[in-house]
Order: sequence, then C-alpha cells, then structure tokens
Amino acid sequence: MTIEYRGGEHYEQLSALAAELVRHRVAVIFATETVNSAKAAKAATSTIPIVFQNGGDPVRLGLVASFNRPGGNVTGLAVSVAEMVAKRLELLRDLVPQADTMGYLTNPTNLISESETADMHAAARSVGQQMMVLRASTTDEIDMALATAAKERLGALLVGGDGLLLNRRAHQITALAAHYGIPATYPTRVYPEAGGLMSYGDNRFESWGLSGIYVGRILKGDKPGDLPVLQPTKFELVINLKTAKALGLNVPLHLEQLADEVIE
Repeated sequence: MTIEYRGGEHYEQLSALAAELVRHRVAVIFATETVNSAKAAKAATSTIPIVFQNGGDPVRLGLVASFNRPGGNVTGLAVSVAEMVAKRLELLRDLVPQADTMGYLTNPTNLISESETADMHAAARSVGQQMMVLRASTTDEIDMALATAAKERLGALLVGGDGLLLNRRAHQITALAAHYGIPATYPTRVYPEAGGLMSYGDNRFESWGLSGIYVGRILKGDKPGDLPVLQPTKFELVINLKTAKALGLNVPLHLEQLADEVIE
C-alpha cells in the first residue's frame, strides 16, 4: 500500500490538493482535522470513497444525507461541537472561577467556525459567562489575538478546534498563553503535551482507530454510503499541573480526579 499525504497551511490550498489526489487515482481519501478538507475532497470527486474525521454536523454541512445512511461516496466520524464547547467551558470555569470575561479563539475561515461560535455563546449564556470572540486565520492574526486577550485582561481563553491553530500550538499559541499568563483550555491532548494548561476532547487513539477501520473496510469492498457516520464514545481530560503552577493556579482535587492524565 502507498499512502499519498497532502496538507496545506491555508484552507484555500485544499481544493487543489484534493484535485491532485483525484488525478493520482487513489483508492480512498481520508480527510481529517477540519470539515474544510472533507468539503474539498467531496467537491473534487463523486466516485472515489471519502472518509472524514472532524467536528460539526455532517448532515447540516452537506457531507452526507443522514448519519445512518450517508449515501454517495462519503462517510466518517463526526464530533459533536456543541457538547464539546459546553464541557470545555464548564471545566475552565471550575479551574478559573474568578474569570469575569473569557476569550474564545477561532479561525473564521474554518467552515464550522460560525456554528462553533454560536454554540459557545449559547453555553456561556446558560451559565452567565461573559465571552469575547477572537478571530485569527494567519500566524500574525494569532499573535494579535493573544495580545488582545492580554490587553483586555481576559481571565481565561478557550481555543476552538481548527487545523491551523493545531499546527501553531507549540511555538505560538501555548507559548503566548504562557507569556501573557492566560489560563487556556484546548480541544485535544497535544496542546497540554506542548505546554498548554488543559484539554478536553475525543480520545484521538479511538477516533483515528475507528476512521482507520472504515478506510480498511472500504479498501476491502464496502461502500461508504452504506457505512453509518460514527461518533466517538471516549473522551479525555488532560491537565498540565506544571503549567497550572506557573500560572499560579491551584487545580481543584475533583478536577485532578476527573482527569484521564495529569502532566507533572
């Protein structure tokens, strides 16, 4: 088996990259990290099977006809964004209860940014939390967004699920959060592993494994339209105690007990 990898720093590159894979006549396309990649793949081919792995409602986003009977050439794994942002907000409020206003960092070029932001506002209103949205779609804008968070004295920050933000986690986002002394929570464990404070999201080992099984079944002859869209069943909370200490935060005992992993 040969695997052709394609990826871009900016979402506008995805259409050309998907078309390139189609020209290679690949047997299946695995589109991950963002719905933008899945949409680009679907626009590029109606015959090559596509397996996606991203957040958002795939029916509302036009990827599949339904969860149980996707139809067409697309299926995959979808993470409920509304549930994730509400839980991340709850956990961050437990850790930083004194934060009057929190920030929400999102990439506006991500196709689920608008709905994800709406879900965050809804979750914040339900608990009376003030929120400020920070938008960044380039590395320079990430710098400006974190500087704005510091200037506005935001008490904490939630980072949305996005490929660009994920790629900039180690040398920019978590580093700037530490520099400005801003407690932040993230969508996946690779952030606290890179020095971020805390993450809550689907267990990537399970999610990638489930997606891989679907790719394997399709290679063996199954039709993607007959494979129901999967949803992850395992979620994990990861807390970096070293970062918490550097920020002057005392992690409540109940949060430590809830954590699937504590980094010391």
